[in-house]
Amino acid sequence: MIDRLTDWISGALETVRRVGSGVRRLYHPTTLKERGLLWSSGLLSATVLLALGLLGWYWSAEPESFDVRQVARERLGEAGKTPVTGYVFTSTLMHLGEVLLDKRGGYLSNDLVPPGVWLDNLPNWEFGALVMLRDAAGGLRNHLSRSQSQSTEDADLAQAEPQFNFQNDSWILPSTEGEYRTGIEALGRYAVRLADDREQNAQFYTRADNLAQYLQIVEKRLGSLSQRLSASVGQIRVNTDLAGDNAARQATRNSGVVMVKTPWRELDDVFYEARGATWALLHILNAIEVDFDDVLAKKNAVISLRQIIRELEATQQSTTSPVILNGGGFGLFANYSLSMANYIARANAAVIDLRDLLQRG
Repeated sequence: MIDRLTDWISGALETVRRVGSGVRRLYHPTTLKERGLLWSSGLLSATVLLALGLLGWYWSAEPESFDVRQVARERLGEAGKTPVTGYVFTSTLMHLGEVLLDKRGGYLSNDLVPPGVWLDNLPNWEFGALVMLRDAAGGLRNHLSRSQSQSTEDADLAQAEPQFNFQNDSWILPSTEGEYRTGIEALGRYAVRLADDREQNAQFYTRADNLAQYLQIVEKRLGSLSQRLSASVGQIRVNTDLAGDNAARQATRNSGVVMVKTPWRELDDVFYEARGATWALLHILNAIEVDFDDVLAKKNAVISLRQIIRELEATQQSTTSPVILNGGGFGLFANYSLSMANYIARANAAVIDLRDLLQRG
């Protein structure tokens, strides 16, 4: 057995040596000169395209999940501070922004050169995560850092939120990356003041009503994603825009029945946008579980939040197919979009239940 294994390894090494020797001869200046300009140009072009393809494949890996508690502890350790209410949530938003900018290949949505300009899955993933980051930054500015509607907003948060709402594909003057880093720095200043027990102006309020206001935004995001994913197979939907209110009106009349179907070229775009959005929301809700632990326990809502997190974790399962399959609803091939829509719809239903629990007396 050992002799057979040794022979196999020796043969494999010999094969590698021969291939390496052949490649060196192929690219040797003498060979290129003998083959002529056209052949040499074709070889070099194919080599560049192969290298760019491999680099694009490497850049296309989705970022791994991270421990929101560990990230917060590391930031607190560097600053020499102790944990305070709201720090995990703020630290998580900062880290989400850093992952968007510093992952493999950096930020790809505004790339103008190969291989970034050829990629579309990761830019759509980035946009989905960015939307959740924008919503959370807005929630932090308008709800979580303010006790009442008449309270004054935090100056650093007032700067951070619009920075993240800058257009996501600006290459230069100014660049998207520069604007988002400015937003992360503003969140960082708020976090430093939040952790300083001598600072009275930076606050984070773990109130049930504040959290419910943020979750209302989450509901609409998840509902929209679920509908767009479900449209992968085409649906005839009854228009319910004015349902439940006899006095309701809208600007322009719509048909009572509408046909909704996502164009086939956009199916994977919607899928990866949903993957990015649920990835970011998963970490935000993990941070909420830490910072709002007392409120959730008092409302007996910890299990409800964990159920949402469990559904979102299911959306991050690895795909076994090299392409996003979108067969018919009960057709021969799987439909990844419908599977994703199922998990998101279940998470959305749990968010609605959680918000209802928080609003009860």
